[in-house]
Amino acid sequence: MEKRRSVAFHTLGCKLNFSETSTISRMLEKDGFEKRDFDDIADVYVINTCSVTDNADKECRQLVRRVQRRSPGSLVVITGCYAQLKPNEIAAIPGVDLILGAAEKFNISSHLRELTKGNPAKISSCDIEDVSSFHPSFSLHDRTRTFLKVQDGCDYNCSFCTIPLARGKSRSDTIENVVKNANYLAANGVREIVLTGVNLGDFGLSAAPDIDKNDASKRSDERKENFYELIGALDKVMGIERYRISSIEPNLLTNDIIEFVANSGKFMPHFHIPLQSGSNKILGMMRRRYRKELFAERVQFIKTLMPHCAIGVDVIVGFPGESEEDFKETVDFLHSLDISYLHVFTYSERGHTKALDINPVVPMHIRHERNKILRNLSYRKMQNFTEQHRSQKRKVLFEENEKNNMMEGYTDNYIRITTPYRAEWANEIIDWTIG
Repeated sequence: MEKRRSVAFHTLGCKLNFSETSTISRMLEKDGFEKRDFDDIADVYVINTCSVTDNADKECRQLVRRVQRRSPGSLVVITGCYAQLKPNEIAAIPGVDLILGAAEKFNISSHLRELTKGNPAKISSCDIEDVSSFHPSFSLHDRTRTFLKVQDGCDYNCSFCTIPLARGKSRSDTIENVVKNANYLAANGVREIVLTGVNLGDFGLSAAPDIDKNDASKRSDERKENFYELIGALDKVMGIERYRISSIEPNLLTNDIIEFVANSGKFMPHFHIPLQSGSNKILGMMRRRYRKELFAERVQFIKTLMPHCAIGVDVIVGFPGESEEDFKETVDFLHSLDISYLHVFTYSERGHTKALDINPVVPMHIRHERNKILRNLSYRKMQNFTEQHRSQKRKVLFEENEKNNMMEGYTDNYIRITTPYRAEWANEIIDWTIG
């Protein structure tokens, strides 16, 4: 009897990558592969990469070296955004056998059938302009919360961002297929779904899913459905008790969407909205499609309808041309907003982006100083938000994972709760008084 080949996965980056890794894993298990932990010995190691920052690139190289030390005879496959953007750079890393671009990562099974150790690294990429199909993905059994991809790609061209180069044009699943997947997840015991995408609010640009092989290459810019219609359909799915919207651009977060969430029993009072800068000058240089006044209006409207709502914000520090005055304007603006936490990113130069032409460049030590200032602000914001809800009773979905005899969960409005592990609470929604 032929021995089953084993495969191990490591995911870098966003929730979208987690959903795609989980889908690729299920595909390979269906093809007879045995899934292993990444720290175990496996025949194949798949690293699904990010390329938002230099650190993600470095982490990929470190992971390859780790595999080489542990199991030098194993096959190493690199996919994801880094693979699409810099395949030749990855091919030069000792130990890498296969690089799969955006159009090929879901065809990994056929590539592995032909791959042998010892040959030069094989690059199977494509012109990103040719990437036009949508492949549905979702995570399952990896975490209590499931990440469900409903949109991919981006038509925006922010001056700091390589994602349009790595993932292609904006395209979406259909509402019918998303609902079908949500029903499947409900039947598999999923309690909470996090809707993910590159530009989630842009949902509705049509692209044929990969499951329709006859039309997979066709894409129409005609908008047939929209995000508001999607959340309305998902709200009716039986069995799913909680939804979260992973991240949505402020210019696409309409009052209708906010009002829907405020009145829904299933969509959690929690938004994550990218700001990137509190300076209109910098927002213009970043080629963002809004100004800070619109962002403030969105936050105010959310808090008027849902004073208990958690609001997370993405911010980039050290963008070229960001002066001390620009940074102070960002800090002051964030202080003024009734938000709950920040995701702070230190700007790093990305090839083929317009930001490379902007001067003056902010020295790296200043970027790190600004990052620290905003991370401290984020900590204070979250402490304040949690304090506002002290002694309130809120519903917590506890994770199945046990760590040091403890378990974690999140309230509906995204306050993290840690408590001694109780097996009967895993994947259950518990009424909890915030202490």
